[in-house]
Amino acid sequence: MAARLFKEKGYKAVSMRDIAQAMDIKAASLYNHIKNKQEILATIILEVAEEFTRGMSAVIAEESRPIQKIEKIVEKHIDITVRYPNGLAALNNDWMHLENEDLSAVVKMREDYEENFRSIIKQGILEKEIKPRHPEVILFSMLSTLRTMYLWYRKRDAMEISTLKRDTLAVLLKGIV
Repeated sequence: MAARLFKEKGYKAVSMRDIAQAMDIKAASLYNHIKNKQEILATIILEVAEEFTRGMSAVIAEESRPIQKIEKIVEKHIDITVRYPNGLAALNNDWMHLENEDLSAVVKMREDYEENFRSIIKQGILEKEIKPRHPEVILFSMLSTLRTMYLWYRKRDAMEISTLKRDTLAVLLKGIV
């Protein structure tokens, strides 16, 4: 509920009363279980960030070619988008509202994730599986597409996940010409 409200209104505009109302309980009852809105945000964002971290760790650990690793990363992004669209929106849009160790943890996970992805791309270029383009441009292009997929995916209910994965991989890895 809270993740959906954060996506629709933005973290700052949502109150504990809004969250309680969406859950059909009194705000006082909500405070019996949750300290504050910050705790809710941290729980949502950390869950999604940890899902990405686990996925990347699994990809890094396996013995496969860089292009196969990139394919698995793209597929994992799509799986997370489909499973946690509202949580992904919070991760992308509201992470900066986190505080203290929660903020530090999310920033560290994001930096590590991007560095691992960058390393896979560089290895792919080195092994001539990927065209010699600037790794930062490749990383930016791929992550920009993947991180914003939640914005339009739900509007295309008829699209099968297998089609989304196949065509996204084709466009990201082979281009459109």
